[in-house]
Order: sequence, then structure tokens, then C-alpha cells
Amino acid sequence: MLPAWMMMALTSGITAIISAVVLTVKILKTRVKDQKIIGIAEIIKEGARAFLNRQYKAIALFTLILFAILITTSFLVEGLDKRVPFTFLLGAFFSALAGFIGMNVAVEANSRSVDAAKKEISKAFSIAFEGGLVTGLFVAGFGLLGVSFLCYLTGRMDIAVGFGFGTALIALFARVGGGIYTKAADIGADLVGKVEVGIPEDDPRNPAVIADQVGDNVGDVAGMAADIFESYACTLIAALIIGYGIAGGINDRAMFPIIIQSLGIFAAILSLIFVGKARESPFKAVDHGVFSAGIFIAIFSAALTWLTFGEFAPFVAVLTGLIAIILLVLITRYYTSYRMPPVKEVAKASRTGPATNFLAGIALGLESTALPIIVVCTAILVAYSVVTMYGYEGLYGVALSAIGFLSVAPLVVAMDAYGPIVDNASGIAEMTGLRGKIRERLEELDSLGNTTKAICKGFAIGAAALAAIALFAAYIEETGIKALEVSDPKVISGAFIGAMLAFLFCSMLIRAVGKGAFRMVEEVRRQFKEIPGLKDGKAKPDYEKCVDISTKAALKGLILPGALSVAVPIVIGVLLGKEALGGLLLGNVAASFPLALFLAHSGTAWDNAKKYIEAGHFGGKGTEVHKAAVIGDTAGDPFKDTAGPSLNILMDILGTIALLIAPLIVIPLLL
Repeated sequence: MLPAWMMMALTSGITAIISAVVLTVKILKTRVKDQKIIGIAEIIKEGARAFLNRQYKAIALFTLILFAILITTSFLVEGLDKRVPFTFLLGAFFSALAGFIGMNVAVEANSRSVDAAKKEISKAFSIAFEGGLVTGLFVAGFGLLGVSFLCYLTGRMDIAVGFGFGTALIALFARVGGGIYTKAADIGADLVGKVEVGIPEDDPRNPAVIADQVGDNVGDVAGMAADIFESYACTLIAALIIGYGIAGGINDRAMFPIIIQSLGIFAAILSLIFVGKARESPFKAVDHGVFSAGIFIAIFSAALTWLTFGEFAPFVAVLTGLIAIILLVLITRYYTSYRMPPVKEVAKASRTGPATNFLAGIALGLESTALPIIVVCTAILVAYSVVTMYGYEGLYGVALSAIGFLSVAPLVVAMDAYGPIVDNASGIAEMTGLRGKIRERLEELDSLGNTTKAICKGFAIGAAALAAIALFAAYIEETGIKALEVSDPKVISGAFIGAMLAFLFCSMLIRAVGKGAFRMVEEVRRQFKEIPGLKDGKAKPDYEKCVDISTKAALKGLILPGALSVAVPIVIGVLLGKEALGGLLLGNVAASFPLALFLAHSGTAWDNAKKYIEAGHFGGKGTEVHKAAVIGDTAGDPFKDTAGPSLNILMDILGTIALLIAPLIVIPLLL
């Protein structure tokens, strides 16, 4: 007889996968008759699959090298379980599979959403949102089943650390590679197409337009899916390790985080009812979905907490995470929506040129870090204090807060994947010459997509920070460190190195985007110059050349950041010891969390300031104000879609590696 926690995990995980398959079949059954739409969609689909195949081959090679190192270490060094290398492979496989399936469904949903928009906005919204939910359900289903089965079959929490490391590694490469790809294409398309040639966004005459559309899928679907997958899995593993230590073994109390994550899956599926009721107004539909899911999780987690613990202290910790995500959604919306004053101020600053636009965006990004950090710190302090009062380990409360935060992950991933689907749909409509009501409907959906993508970036950053804190707590538990002495020079050095790593990491990624964008701009300029009749629409551009440039830039740019993130914690742990590695983890979170918020919010604000001007304000498209905003947007592209999101992975991959090598750090080499 399976224990209650495993039954719940099995039921919810299988329900998630079956629901995702049902939604996929429903989407694929929707037929598109317009051959122009089918033709453009096929080109995007082929480009996305080609890049992902090439990227996964590179990732597979790196993964196999690490597997060989892990399995060799397990035989040579006592302390590393020989099953960990295999759980590492399993985590990598599940993470890659979730991203691959999600992206393939997204590229099928985009054309169907365009076709549905010919009839009504609600149908187009439903296809795009359900296409996104497929990704969210696969992420949660695979993550929950993978971790739960490992714990049940092995009876050991530390074995699952290998699974977390595998998910983090794939997330790193998927996020970095996808981010470099999409932004190299986007910048090239905007700078030459919009600013120099003066043609609209997604114009089929632009040679980089297909690479841009492909990038939306590999970066914002496959990349984001892997990003949230690793935060989901790593937080769950960290909470289970702490809970196992408190409960003294595997029981319902120790496995309580699995119960909460199971509720999150059911909540996401039930929220479809509330989304469907408000689908005539997409903005309301998304709000109804998020809040209904949060209320469902809160009510049922309260009941299950009482049944499991006989008191409500753990529930309060979970509730702090739920409240934190709702507040972060509202804060992110305030700072990034063009309906709000901050973005309007950035648009207004564009009247005096790109320099003032850039300064306004920088100021907005810096200011926007304050409230989210206060919210997260409050959640941590409340969760810690409440569970401590009732005799539990304080860090367990922090881990449960992170679990509450991530319990809505399936729905948030759905909202994020919805964004690139409708972005592609809007682009396909432009490339096929659709006008009138169809474009208006798709523009409205695309506007919502920009907001949901911004919200999801805030969620991903907060989730990664809380996951990193939970991993740090698990690391403290595993190593037996009682306290980190701030006067210890090794701890101070570790903290500074951890903080420095965040900035060095961003530098590498932004430089990689810059190099790729430089080559893209040159190629787009060359085609407009050398292909007769291209600007007049009498000749076809060479889309494949631009796709190839983005692909090479992405694959080349992900190698060094990936190697650095794996090597640095190992070197610090071996040379300076477990306390220094603890300092590195704290220093990195303290720097990466606000830096990621700054990059995401400022980049999104520049993007939406441009869209506010394009809507007809301050002169509209084609003016000098618009050109200034486009330049600000291109500068912000690698901020919000490459460097910022990749910091999420950096925080968590450092934590998983620290947990992985914790048994091996006995005496530092540099005493």
C-alpha cells in the first residue's frame, strides 16, 4: 500500500500529464485552412526545431561529460552515492523533455490562434492559453513525479540532489542559449528594419523576422519551461531534505511539500473553469485564473496541514509564499505595464532622445527592486518566526514559504508560454497581410502577452531566489554548519566571489548577444543592399542565413557561462571549505536577486514604453520619439530576456552543486 503522500503525488502527476495530452490533442484537432498562415508557421516551426536539436546535441555532450566525472568520483571518493550520477541524467532528461514538448505545442498553437482570431477573440485566446498550459502541466507533472518516485524508491532525500543538478544544468543552457538566440535576432530585426529602413515590426521583407519568431519559442517557451522546472524541482528537494531531518524519516510530515505541490496541479486544472468564464476579456481571464488557483491552494492546504500536523503553523508558512507571489504579480504589473505611470514616464523621456529614455529606464529598474525584496524578506521572516514559535526548525518555514510560492507554477508557466504564442500569432498575421478586426484582436492578445511575460519573469526571479535560499538551508542542514562567522576572511571572500559571479555572468551573456546582434545587423543590411527589390517587396529575403547566425551565436555564447557556473563552487568548496562555499551562496543570492529584478523590469519597461508610443502617443510610429524608444528597447532586450532570466539559473545551480559536493568537503586545501 502506497503512503498517502505518494498516492497524492502519483494522482496529481499523472493527472497533469493526461490533461496536457488532452489539451494537446484538442489544439492539434483545430484545422487551419489559410495556406499563407500554414506556410509561415511551418518556417517558424522548422527553425525552432532545428535550433533545439542542435542545442540539445551540445547539451547532451556536456551532460555526458559531467555524468562521467560524477560516476568516476562516486567510485574514487567516499561520500557520493553511486546512484546520484543516474538521478542527474534523469533530471536532465525530464527538464529537456518538458521544454521540447512545450515548444512543439507552442509552434502548433500559434497558427491556430491566428486562424481563430478571424472569428472571435475568445477562441484565439483559449487556444493560446491552453497551449501555454500544456507546458505548465508537463513541467509540474514531470517535476513532481520525478522527485517523488526517487524519494519513495530510494528512501533517501540526498539522492534526489542529482536530479536537481540535472534540471539546473539543462535550464542553464536552455535559458542562456535561447536568450542569446532570440535577442541577437530581435535586435538585428529592430535596428535595421524599424530604425534604418522604416518598415513595421514582423514585416516579411525583414530578413531577421523568422529568426525573431523562432527565438520567441526557443527562449520564452523552452527556456522558461526549463527555468521554472529547475526552481520547482530544486525547491521541492531542498524542502524535503529539511523536512526529512526534522521528521527523522520518510512520513507524511516530511513529505508535506509534495502534498502542497500536488494541490498546485489540481488548482491549475480547476482554474481553467474560471479562465473560460471570462475569456471574452483576456485580462480578466488571466486574473481570475491566478486568484482562483491561489484561493483553492490556500483553502485545501489549510485543511491538509491540520490533518498532517494537527496545527496551522506550517500552513502559515505556505500562505506567506502564496501572498508573496500575488504581491509580486501586482508590483511587476505596476512597473512594467504601459497602462501605469512608470512606463509612461519612460515613454515621455523618449521625446528628448535615446539617452534620456535610457536613463529613465535605468532609474525605473533600480527603484523597482525595493518592493519585491521587501515582500520576499517579509515572507521569509514571518515564515521563519511562526514555525519557530511552534517548535519547528525555522529554515523549514522558509522552505515551505518557497513551496507556497511555487505551488502556482503550472499556471504561471502557462501565462508565460501564452506570450510567445500570441506574439508569433501577431507576427504571422503581419507577414500574411491580415488586417482589420483580426489584427486588432491579435494586438490585444499580444499586449496581454507582454504583461504576462513580465509577470512570469518576476515570478521566475522570486522563485529562483526562494529556491536558492531553500537550497542554502538544505546545505546548512547537510554540512552541519551551525553559523557562518562574518569575521571569517574565507566567508567574506566567498561572499564577494559569489556577488562578483552574478555581474561576470551577465557581462558574458550581454557580450554574446552584442556579438550576435552585430553580425545580424550586418547581414540584414547586406541583404537590403544586395537583393534587388527586397525593400519594395518584390524579392524574398534569405531567412535561413539569419537563423544560422543566431544559432551559432547562441551555441558559442553558452559554453563559457555554463562551465564557469559549474566550476566556481567546486573550486571554492575544495580550496576554502564549506563555510566559504556557504558565503558564496549567500553573496550570490544577495547580488543576483536585485540585479535580476533590475534587468527584467528595466528591459520590459523600455519594451512597453515603445509599445505605448506605437499606440499613438507622443507622435506614434515613424517619429524621432519612436526611434529613441526603439533604441532603448533594443538595449533592454538582453537585459530582460537573456542576462536577467539566466541569473535565476545561476542562483540555483550554485546551490545544487554545493549540496551535491557537501559530503566531499572535509578539509579545505587552503587552511
